[in-house]
Amino acid sequence: MKRIWDPLRKKMVALTPEERVRQWFIGVLKESMKVPEYMMMSEVSLKLGDKPFRADILVYGRDTAPLMVVECKRPETAMDREVLEQALKYNLVLGVRYIAITNGERTFGFRSTGDSQVPFEQITSFPDWETMQV
Repeated sequence: MKRIWDPLRKKMVALTPEERVRQWFIGVLKESMKVPEYMMMSEVSLKLGDKPFRADILVYGRDTAPLMVVECKRPETAMDREVLEQALKYNLVLGVRYIAITNGERTFGFRSTGDSQVPFEQITSFPDWETMQV
């Protein structure tokens, strides 16, 4: 199997379809959103109750608190409510301001509203990392 360098884990990893999407989105975060590489982690272990989870990409703010969680899927995976609910479940542990779900072909973004009734709203584009801090 082919392998690719993951700059966040600092090691070679198997180049699966999901990993290709993850590495592409790491590039988007670095190039388009200007997220410093040292403020991101991939394959982050989380626990909700006794159940272990693994977030694909976590972006941290200047204060080192989680700022954004990204859920990456294979290109053929539908970007549906189930994928969003997976990211929202991670957010129960993380408390992020931004959520992204992507399959490399379709990407959806969400921003925290601060409202318990409707905690996130869909956004059409992501702000850069500096703007996300506010």
